[in-house]
Amino acid sequence: MNEELAGRLRTAAEAHQPDRARILARVESGMSGAPVRQRESSGARPWPRVALASLAATGILAVGGFAVAAIVQAPPAPPARPDIPATPAAPSASSAPSAPSAPGTPRWTPSAPTTGGPTAPERSSSTSPSPAASGGAGSARPGSARVQDGPLSSAGSLDASSNTYWAQSNITLKTTQPLSALTMELRITQTGGVQSTGSWRTLPADDFTVTVQQEGEAVVYRWILKPGRTVPAGQHVFAGQYNHAAGEREAKHDGYRVDANGPRGALSVWGGFTPAR
Repeated sequence: MNEELAGRLRTAAEAHQPDRARILARVESGMSGAPVRQRESSGARPWPRVALASLAATGILAVGGFAVAAIVQAPPAPPARPDIPATPAAPSASSAPSAPSAPGTPRWTPSAPTTGGPTAPERSSSTSPSPAASGGAGSARPGSARVQDGPLSSAGSLDASSNTYWAQSNITLKTTQPLSALTMELRITQTGGVQSTGSWRTLPADDFTVTVQQEGEAVVYRWILKPGRTVPAGQHVFAGQYNHAAGEREAKHDGYRVDANGPRGALSVWGGFTPAR
């Protein structure tokens, strides 16, 4: 339906004036089956017939008005496009709503089962270097001793110059073969007032990295041979100096340890200190 026809219908609907008398006469004629007669000049019709006629007339007018309004207001249907299918595609399974869960019931999705047991941790194929080769030493344990290992031997003593407030612990190291790695550790137990005042060794100072630090209940001295340096065969002395609380130094609580590498492999010696003479 084009706009011209819709305009005509709209104009006709607005100009239409229904003849209620004629409509009521036709309704009464249809209900009684008698031909239409002229309205009587006097006298009232029975009220049921008048009420039914009024309702029928009102219904006809309402239906007619709705029909005209629907024709006038209905927009023209768009022309069909050949490239759009007439039947809509069926919804996919993923777009369908899932069934609601019961109140208080957790929703979960089971995962695929795994096969096999727990994976064993990987083991490194490399071997750990000896303490001397890695630049570290084992712990100097007071009360235990192994003073010789092949070409390497050692002895610990409290220096004769030690006094009531100060002491020096000496480690004498002997080797019949040159050493390519060496870590010397001196552990002085903290018995009260122990504080480092210095250290020395008979080997060149530039050949070693020296550290002094508090570790737990002890002051620890370490001498580590730098890479590319060697310790020649012979006798060498390492000494740690420190203050301590007034009284004779209890050397039995102190210890040392030496880890080295020689021509035939790793070497280790450790021990304690003899009192000053």
